[in-house]
Amino acid sequence: MTTTQTQITPETGFRPLTGRVAVVTGATSGIGAATARRLAADGASVALAGRREERLNELVAELDGVPAMPVGADVTDPVAVEQLASAVRSELGPVDLVVANAGVMLPAPFERADTSEWDRMLDTNIRGLLHTGRAFAPDLLDTATRGGRADLVFVGSIGGHQVFPNYGVYGATKAAVAHLTRNLRAELGPRGVRVKNVEPGLVGTELGDDMQDTGAREALADWRSEIGALTPDHIANAIAFAVAVPPQVNVAELIVLPTAQG
Repeated sequence: MTTTQTQITPETGFRPLTGRVAVVTGATSGIGAATARRLAADGASVALAGRREERLNELVAELDGVPAMPVGADVTDPVAVEQLASAVRSELGPVDLVVANAGVMLPAPFERADTSEWDRMLDTNIRGLLHTGRAFAPDLLDTATRGGRADLVFVGSIGGHQVFPNYGVYGATKAAVAHLTRNLRAELGPRGVRVKNVEPGLVGTELGDDMQDTGAREALADWRSEIGALTPDHIANAIAFAVAVPPQVNVAELIVLPTAQG
């Protein structure tokens, strides 16, 4: 059967994700919240996962009329991630679309950085992503076996490729995401699961707001202002496009930058 692709926007009335069940981690704000809204607009049932449950509840209320559920979960806790997978499966059904978006960015000069911030980045950006992918892999593989579209989307960063002073550890975590994605494509792709890495550049979100280094925080704010940061919706739209293409197509690596960034 041939699928005809039209312009993939909610405004056209075309809902390319109808019947799909999606999970978005880090859905309390920024790219995660925008992605949850967009996937729901495109017809998916959506589970929103994050640590700030009040924000999840607000977003679910905003998606009135759409099958959606909030799940308080910290991706750094493997047990909580397994409980998330079980809860979503019980309420919405088997998951065929995972957006592992939860992440933290805590830059600082290497020689005086608080190493607890390194641990947070390692735990969230790498271990959390691993546990998320692992928890939903059985659902994704089952969907692919039955001939459906199955997507595992990691939200990485241009920092996994480019060099930025004071961002060494953050960049290292995102480089790990990029290489993990490539390896999982080799492992899961032949079995029908589309693994992709969406890598934003500068985006106007809360990412980095909680960094301890004042100089790095101010520099980031200035940089976003000077370059002209993208909005979370820009990244959400890119993700929505990548998961709506025909099953035999995988938009494997997608870098999304402000034009002025390069």
